[in-house]
Amino acid sequence: MEIGSLAPGERPHAVMIPYPAQGHITPMMKLAKLLHARGFHVTFVNNEFNHRRLLRSQSADRLRGLPAFRFTAIADGLPPSDREATQDIPELCYSTMTTCLPRFKELVVKLNEAAETSGGALPPVTCVVADSTMSFALAAARELGLRCATLWTASACGFMSYCHYKDLLDRGLFPLKEEAQLSNGYLDTIIDWIPSMPKDLRLRDLPSFVRTTDPDDIMFNFFVHETAAMSQASGVVINTWDELNTDLLDAMSKLLPPVYTVGPLHLTVRNNVSKESPLADIGSNLWKEQDAPLRWLDGQPSNSVMYVNFGSITVMSKEHLLEFVWGLANTGYAFLWNVRPDLVKGDDETTLPPEFFAATEGRSMLSTWCPQEKVLEHEAVGIFLTHSGWNSSLEGICGGVPMVCWPFFAEQQTNCRYKCTEWGIGMEVREEVRRTEVEAMIREVMDGEKGREMRRRVQELRDSALASARCDGRSMRNVDRLIHEVLLA
Repeated sequence: MEIGSLAPGERPHAVMIPYPAQGHITPMMKLAKLLHARGFHVTFVNNEFNHRRLLRSQSADRLRGLPAFRFTAIADGLPPSDREATQDIPELCYSTMTTCLPRFKELVVKLNEAAETSGGALPPVTCVVADSTMSFALAAARELGLRCATLWTASACGFMSYCHYKDLLDRGLFPLKEEAQLSNGYLDTIIDWIPSMPKDLRLRDLPSFVRTTDPDDIMFNFFVHETAAMSQASGVVINTWDELNTDLLDAMSKLLPPVYTVGPLHLTVRNNVSKESPLADIGSNLWKEQDAPLRWLDGQPSNSVMYVNFGSITVMSKEHLLEFVWGLANTGYAFLWNVRPDLVKGDDETTLPPEFFAATEGRSMLSTWCPQEKVLEHEAVGIFLTHSGWNSSLEGICGGVPMVCWPFFAEQQTNCRYKCTEWGIGMEVREEVRRTEVEAMIREVMDGEKGREMRRRVQELRDSALASARCDGRSMRNVDRLIHEVLLA
């Protein structure tokens, strides 16, 4: 079928719903652009909170006037809020899991009713693409007789870890018996029985929701539920490429419906969606992007700048913030730091000490949210201090930039382990941050022997990513397979 030759009302119509957080919205938007480029009509569903944020951060008029691409929203069950920050994750997980199924079904029914009265201008819904942590949408698709696929936005090593959470419970490793096990060495317990994972993997390397004494912990049980529910889909899409994850992908394929590697999505989109597309300049960032950091980088020497960004969710104590502040300042290197207003736990505004600005005058640039893909590809950037979220990890690899990692939560710990040990492209800052350690690691990565080896290895991974994401490369061929084997089957 040549989708592009169909009349508007005859085109396949994908309803796509990400989990309501920045790190999930971004890859779902990338996948939506790829389907739209192949002729799909797309309805992109945020929760109401993020829909309002997107309208504020992007051009609202442009978002409302795109051909064959519409934004809409459903309620997530949480109290209304206009705060410019990520919602409480455990509350959001529990609420989406328990309240969103009927709301999503109602939305799909209304879209079909609108199609019936559109006079052929709008197509009826033909398929659903849901975030893997929004499995209610897969259940709705099954109940409504629609084809469905699921997008796992995190890493393959993260999936394999979550998928074996239940085994931790069965083996008595979860929950913790007492809070003391967080610091007495218990987290160094070896987990050597997860297929395709390292035999010296430690409990502390698994996603952080294992670190609780509560057997009813919302996040632990949420991931047990959601990873099991992925089998409702007819295909699983993952934002990675084969060469990075061969053993992990083989193990995943034994547990799931067919798996389609389509990443790194930001490169696959760049190489396979026309710059003339009406979607080309539509972003997914919930914070307003600032361009001044790129102009500042243009004036810096090659590989001379530290880029620091802890993502959209990480929060830290004031004490940890100060350790990073002085660790960065004491290196003497230039740096660009993305400082969200809500970076410090419990504060609505992150305040840095005046002495820090005096000490780093002329070699520092602060922003609240910048175009990270472009920053990490800039020749001036020589190191990335990151929380190890999967989007940031991919963008760091694709920029050819070695990483210093301070994982915050979820599978960031697992991503960090893989970058530091399996791929050899990162170093880990301990949970209890010390400025001397931060300074020493940054110096080693920027100018040390280990840093040179990390740079060589990340360049090799970058080359394999570029090959997979090229025009009509393996990732785009997998998008086409997904379309024909799942979404149009």
